[in-house]
Amino acid sequence: RPAQAVCIPAIHLHMTAATMQVSQKDFEKAQEQLKLLKKDPGNETKLKLYALFKQATEGPCNAPKPGMLDFVKKAKWDAWISLGNLSQDSARQKYAELVSSLVSAESASQKKEASPEEGRHDGYETLIVTTKNNITKIMFNRPDRKNAINHQMYREIIKALEEAGKNDSTIAVITGNGDYYSSGNDLNNFTNVQPGEMEKMAKDGAVLLKEFVGHFIDFPKPLIAVVNGPAIGICVTVLGLCDLVYASDRATFHSPFSQLGQSPEGCSSYLFPKIMGLAKASEMLLFNKKLTAAEACAQGLVTEVFPDRSFQKEVWARLEAFASLPKNSLAVSKQLLRSMEKEKLHAVNSRECEVLTERWLSDECVNAIVSFFQKKSKL
Repeated sequence: RPAQAVCIPAIHLHMTAATMQVSQKDFEKAQEQLKLLKKDPGNETKLKLYALFKQATEGPCNAPKPGMLDFVKKAKWDAWISLGNLSQDSARQKYAELVSSLVSAESASQKKEASPEEGRHDGYETLIVTTKNNITKIMFNRPDRKNAINHQMYREIIKALEEAGKNDSTIAVITGNGDYYSSGNDLNNFTNVQPGEMEKMAKDGAVLLKEFVGHFIDFPKPLIAVVNGPAIGICVTVLGLCDLVYASDRATFHSPFSQLGQSPEGCSSYLFPKIMGLAKASEMLLFNKKLTAAEACAQGLVTEVFPDRSFQKEVWARLEAFASLPKNSLAVSKQLLRSMEKEKLHAVNSRECEVLTERWLSDECVNAIVSFFQKKSKL
């Protein structure tokens, strides 16, 4: 292009046409790149991609609004209509940029996996499990989803606890990768269920949850939670089954069961009143009170709180000291502390899962989850 332009309007038209051409080319290339991705980017990202693709190819949403119980179509419709009057050119550009970011993230992840961490266990997609210095570390690894626990992750945590209970490590540690400890149960577990499959989903979910919590109850070694950030739902309730809970001062603890039309699990209906007293437990389990790390510590749910800037260094130095203690002595002592409660905890777990099955099948719960997604889509 000439260094000095005489006819500005002509150059402007030329550049606009070129930009549109590149945008269309990038858009088509992005569609091909998306097919090559090996990892599922998650439902939230897939909804964004769907909406941008529809906006880029068809323009603003003109489809009729799906029924409230058709969660999948409703979520797609909400995502598309949220783009408003975004131009097709802009939608193509945003689509290409989003795919590019996913490709880059996967490439970086593959490079990291090419030189695996020392002592890393194979066979996990949603966790990073390592054993080093007599410590088995189970790290939630869905940082793009705030470490929300989907069905696969439930099963992998069960597997990791089984392995950690049998291997030569002295203690086991649970923590999160990224900014969150865990945002709890992935509500997308509920969104892909057709109305006729609700009863099976509820019963299968209760069986999985009962097994999951049962592994925390029966874990034979000291189990320590290292809460690096916000914790929500199931990952909060099972803290009562851990032997120590260390938290960063930016961690929060929230169990919004009634907000979602559900009920407590993880033996929290029994353990939380014992740990913090009935009134404080009711604030959390009935009325959705979110605790700061300092509040959770004052109420006995958290063992100790550390400044975030020194959290990892201080905690892991302490854990390594614990891991040097006699392994069998720790295991036997834990069993003495827990043995009188085990039968009771399993009974509580069974009853909580029965009640949750009923809740999941109730109109109240379905409406609460629909309302949650509607609010989320408006943010």
